[in-house]
Amino acid sequence: MKDAFLRTTAHAALVALAFAGGPAVAAPPGTLPFGAYDPGGDFANDPVPVIEHLFLPWQDVYLPSLNEADAYALARNRALLITIEPWTWTKSERNTPDDLRKGIADGSFDKNMEAICGTIAGLKSPVTIRWGHEMEAKDGVFIWSNWQPKDYIAAYQRMVTICRKAAPQITVMWSPRGEPGMEAYYPGDDYVDLVGISVFGLQAYDELNFDRDQSYADVMGPRYARAAAFGKPVVIAELGYSGDQAYVDAWENSVRVARPEFPNIVGVVYYNQREVHPWPNGLGLPDWRINKRVTP
Repeated sequence: MKDAFLRTTAHAALVALAFAGGPAVAAPPGTLPFGAYDPGGDFANDPVPVIEHLFLPWQDVYLPSLNEADAYALARNRALLITIEPWTWTKSERNTPDDLRKGIADGSFDKNMEAICGTIAGLKSPVTIRWGHEMEAKDGVFIWSNWQPKDYIAAYQRMVTICRKAAPQITVMWSPRGEPGMEAYYPGDDYVDLVGISVFGLQAYDELNFDRDQSYADVMGPRYARAAAFGKPVVIAELGYSGDQAYVDAWENSVRVARPEFPNIVGVVYYNQREVHPWPNGLGLPDWRINKRVTP
């Protein structure tokens, strides 16, 4: 699977470079395959990205957006990474964790997954799905996180089985945050092609908690070790960094560099958006956007 992923992304990169129209490159320097969640379009004309990331709720979902994303990715020779969030983006109408768990178990949400994956089956771009990410987190951000591991695993396996039936060509990413205890939520090798993790560097957070700046390797090291333990290719599914110029530059020049201590990394996907969930200690909503991430 690692070789297949690399073949897909390397081919896309070569094609993109061949047809590039000459805009400045916005991607970090390095050789690892790169992509972005990029609703503002900062990477739209960059020839380097080979992965286009999008987030999709499975309630109140606008399915034609998948076809629009497919056309956008095809025009840029990019593969799609689709994060499927099992809720609605209308906060006042969201289920409770118990309702979601019970609804998945009794089949009430099968049709939501079938509809999305039925549409994915008709897309022309290579597609990786990422369902119910960061499930081990205990901060209460997601209604599918911090369940009993057996309940999450059963839900994940059910949803992957449904999606593979509708769209057998997909690649599947299991994507914890990377925190201690994530291994309890591993759904088994048959349900995982790639392991994703989230890696963010916020200088203000570092100062409060460590009295020093944390490097990319500092944050990445323990998360990578947990992810690589499963023997699968590892992708940084969400990446962001914000701080002063020196802090941002240090991260920028590290994240796409192939390192011998992280041999399983096969891709890096930047989260080019303002944070939507408040950080602890009153740090608010960090801005990860490439044109906003340097703070005075």
